[in-house]
Amino acid sequence: MTTKETFSLHGENLLKTIKELIAEGNVTRVTINDKTGKELISFPLTIGVVAAVFAPVFAAVGALAAFVGECTVTVEREVKATGEE
Repeated sequence: MTTKETFSLHGENLLKTIKELIAEGNVTRVTINDKTGKELISFPLTIGVVAAVFAPVFAAVGALAAFVGECTVTVEREVKATGEE
């Protein structure tokens, strides 16, 4: 099952936040929108991928952070079902 979490932040915190989300390990997709809701970048995250693969993603997010004042980040997380209903 997948859940979505959305939060707003300023460009200077964007790269730091993305790195923290990747480190959590349960994030499957990250989408960054500008303050008007226009999608700027969206990328999937695969569990077990080597950190070097994320270098281009970090470069793109870093460049984006330099130009974006305020943005919205939507995070999709994989949640394990507990089996209880």
